[in-house]
Amino acid sequence: MNFANISSGSDGNCTLFQTSSVNILIDAGISKKRINEGLKKFDCNVSEIDAILISHEHSDHICALSVIENKDHIPIYATKETIEEIKRKKDFKDETEFVEITPDKAFKIGDVMINPFSVSHDAANPIAFRLECKNKAFGVCTDLGIYDDYIIGNLKGLTSLLIESNHDIRMLETGPYPYYLKRRIMSNKGHLSNESSGRLISEIMHDDMEKIVLGHLSKQNNYVNLALEAVKCEIDMSKNKYNGNDFPIIAASHDTHTLIYWD
Repeated sequence: MNFANISSGSDGNCTLFQTSSVNILIDAGISKKRINEGLKKFDCNVSEIDAILISHEHSDHICALSVIENKDHIPIYATKETIEEIKRKKDFKDETEFVEITPDKAFKIGDVMINPFSVSHDAANPIAFRLECKNKAFGVCTDLGIYDDYIIGNLKGLTSLLIESNHDIRMLETGPYPYYLKRRIMSNKGHLSNESSGRLISEIMHDDMEKIVLGHLSKQNNYVNLALEAVKCEIDMSKNKYNGNDFPIIAASHDTHTLIYWD
């Protein structure tokens, strides 16, 4: 079993979940060429993907979708509203297989049980994913402006997690982005800051967690070391029994794959 991020950030997002029986992509927000380059490291290529899960319709999550689908005919799983927006933005052949999924309604692909759950983001009906296989649980949760008990509940008991840590608030406030974009990013339907990500992680840490990967880092408003320090500091200051160095915490790359879990 492999759980690996191929790319993470505003330039594009794509993650692979691979078992002995299925290959699943979560988002396809980079070029097909880059996706294939990432898949090669796991003896896989796009034509061997069994399903594509789409979190929402923003371009950094669906960039390559129509290119892949029109040639390789892979089922696309997304919420009804997301599918409608994808069809409006991209051209697909008539035989394209879209599979509507519903937040909080689990479904199975091969030996993987998948539970989609809602997140707060400025998209039609955005979701994150919890994937379970062989008594292990994995999460992909990015593009959310806030978190609550519902999000925490869906992320508890995970083996490994890819979680958003988008921006440093001070860098964003003083940076070059226009005011409307800064407001969007910091809103309840925007993106998690480093501090918010650290507080969320503090709520879900447990003895059997193996790795946490910070994802969707902004190139303009964050640095890897800054994100890691801020997240670990929040964990250190939290009321749980853990410290920031008790678990492997790394940051996903925009340009190279990041192995999250392998077995």
